[in-house]
Amino acid sequence: MSNNLYIGYEFKVEPLQPGTEILIAELGYAGFESFVENPEGATAYIQKEEWNASILDNIQILGSDEFKITYKFNEIEQTNWNEEWEKNFKPIIVDELVTVRAPFHEQPKTKYDLIIEPKMSFGTGHHETTHMMIQHILKNDFKGKSVLDMGCGTGVLAILAEKVGATQLDAIDIDNWCYLNSIENVERNNCKNISVFEGDVSLLQNQKYNTIIANINRNILLQDIPTYAKHLTKKGSLFLSGFYDDDLKLIKENCSENGLVFKDKILRNKWVAAKFIIK
Repeated sequence: MSNNLYIGYEFKVEPLQPGTEILIAELGYAGFESFVENPEGATAYIQKEEWNASILDNIQILGSDEFKITYKFNEIEQTNWNEEWEKNFKPIIVDELVTVRAPFHEQPKTKYDLIIEPKMSFGTGHHETTHMMIQHILKNDFKGKSVLDMGCGTGVLAILAEKVGATQLDAIDIDNWCYLNSIENVERNNCKNISVFEGDVSLLQNQKYNTIIANINRNILLQDIPTYAKHLTKKGSLFLSGFYDDDLKLIKENCSENGLVFKDKILRNKWVAAKFIIK
């Protein structure tokens, strides 16, 4: 990365959890690049050129009555992000089957070992939405399937999908850092069937997929569900996350309008990951 100036936000969060995790997820979707958790909350960083005065306007948790969140921000020079996340990044295990770890962690004994160097990208498995999407992948049949991972972040979901048997996979993210990070992680995990692209749903032309995974946020999902439906094969599966359980009704209505039938959901700390099938 270039030596750009950054804006650093120091957040104090009460109660600390799940408030800090929810806050970090929403900030990640808003464009913040790196996070360092601490005993009072977290510090979040965004490049000054990407910052604007209304950057926090759509951070839903800041308006929640369940959490008290205060913050201050200032301009800082670039720091060594890798050192920071290495101090805080711990491996996670999902359902005793999948380990998501950094290259410097010891090799685990789980069936699937995902080596992810997240840097600024979202998707280490620590957040509820990624954790639940991993669970969906584990409990559904991906063997021989074509898969689209939309908003791929670190590429972790596409990587797992290949490891459980998917044979043709596209991973797309609008963020350049995520795009580059996904390419690195795909190579790091010796995946051979994943193509990574930088962009949004406008990249989709005549492709059809057996399965589409989209862990983004509510507003983007509501906007893009009609496109996902068009690019699913008959009886294809759509897995959606990145939103609260309270928002599932809106998601269901949109999916129903586009020929998608609700099948299943996983809940974790007010977040939800839902499965739909195209008629």
